[in-house]
Amino acid sequence: MSDFWPTELKVSKDRRQLSVAFDDGASFALPAEMLRVLSPSAEVKGHGPGQEVTVPGKRNVSITAVHPTGNYAVRIAFDDGHDSGIFTWSYLRELGQRGGELFAEYERKLSEKGLSRDRL
Repeated sequence: MSDFWPTELKVSKDRRQLSVAFDDGASFALPAEMLRVLSPSAEVKGHGPGQEVTVPGKRNVSITAVHPTGNYAVRIAFDDGHDSGIFTWSYLRELGQRGGELFAEYERKLSEKGLSRDRL
């Protein structure tokens, strides 16, 4: 259970950002690309340690839908067909607080693997 509750979830007009505001006054603008490549889905995270997938080519991905999942999360659908990530309130909060460092780590992994944020 999360200690943080969202008071607003809003997808930007260009569908490339999700704004999240929490009941303690914190708010974050989360880029669609970051949400997609750091999705908590098994497709990205794998089914165990060491099975994570570095997903390339998502620089221009956009959000097509945000579906409530119980009282604890949302499922975000993207225009590349990915829609299996369940983003809990605490994970959205973590992405807001640590997204820059997590995305920098993702970019480092892309570089190590010779991959790009752009579609081939």
